[in-house]
Amino acid sequence: MIDRRLIAGFDWLLLILVLTVGACGVLNLYSAASSFGGGGTPVYLKQIYWFGLGTLVMLGVAVVGAQRLTTIAYPLYGLVVILLIAVLIWGKVIGGSQRWLAIGPLVIQPSELARLVVILVLAQYFQRQDQLEPYKLRQLVIPLGLALLPALLILKEPDLGTCILVMLVSCSVILINGVKLTSLGIAAGSLLLVMPVAWRFLQDYQKRRIFSFLNPESDPLGAAYHLIQSKIAVGSGRFTGKGYLAGTQSQLHFLPEQHTDFAFSVLAEEWGFIGAVVVLSLLAAIVYRGLSAAYRAKDRQGLLIVVGATAMIFWPTVINAGMVLGLFPVVGIPLPFVSYGGSSLVTTMAAIGLIQAVSMRRFVFHRGR
Repeated sequence: MIDRRLIAGFDWLLLILVLTVGACGVLNLYSAASSFGGGGTPVYLKQIYWFGLGTLVMLGVAVVGAQRLTTIAYPLYGLVVILLIAVLIWGKVIGGSQRWLAIGPLVIQPSELARLVVILVLAQYFQRQDQLEPYKLRQLVIPLGLALLPALLILKEPDLGTCILVMLVSCSVILINGVKLTSLGIAAGSLLLVMPVAWRFLQDYQKRRIFSFLNPESDPLGAAYHLIQSKIAVGSGRFTGKGYLAGTQSQLHFLPEQHTDFAFSVLAEEWGFIGAVVVLSLLAAIVYRGLSAAYRAKDRQGLLIVVGATAMIFWPTVINAGMVLGLFPVVGIPLPFVSYGGSSLVTTMAAIGLIQAVSMRRFVFHRGR
């Protein structure tokens, strides 16, 4: 029998917000991919299927509970690291990137799982630390190492966008524990010193994207093409938009990756400033509900898990919106619930499940804890 306190703690408003944004995403994908030729299942229908699977995963995670998942956090972490290594050896290459692993008829993207697992393993690590004062840099070597290992394997694929997200989510969980300001200063200085070395490990196309971001006119038909077309689409939408299914940049295929990385550009062109603000406001409301759940969490572990799960919504939203507006370089990060993507969508829904799991159990206490 399900404890009534669990049902009472379920955040129905959060679920409604997620379903609303998901519905907006499906409508947008119908338009973004309406002019695609060829057979096969339409993109918007596949998004509905993935969203349905993601909803089941969300409910499953919420029922199982974050506490049970953290007890197997380290085995899960080891499994994900093994899968990431397997991707580099036997992975499926699509579009020049080796990010997918075929297991029988199933094709998975382990880098997406890494975003979830680092949250669980860091929450488990910090839960066992008896720390009353802010952490010093030397005390963060282990948690930073736990985040860096999968991040570097993901960067090797190469997948710079997911690598950045893994580190941002990890840093969000680490910083909420409290870090000395001097340690933050040293870390920031070290990061600046490491950048020239990290530059050498970037792929040529990634370097060209950064150069094109700094000077889009230098290569308007090459590396800067995505960025220029996205800005044209967003700007042409003006205040009220061109109308549903009436976006010229998307319908005439001027906008690349319009159903994935640049789905928000399609939305802004057709629905204008008003539509863009509505969708971003819904995503901001989801982040707010996540932070509210973190504030109400009954223990430190729950707080860390919800902060990490909320960061999985916040950072992709900020980066994708900034990317399509030309504020950030193009790094291939989808907009949560709006951009098409099976593994990404299911993983994001699992993050919502973690928030629900903690929220549902804020009134339930366990003996021996």
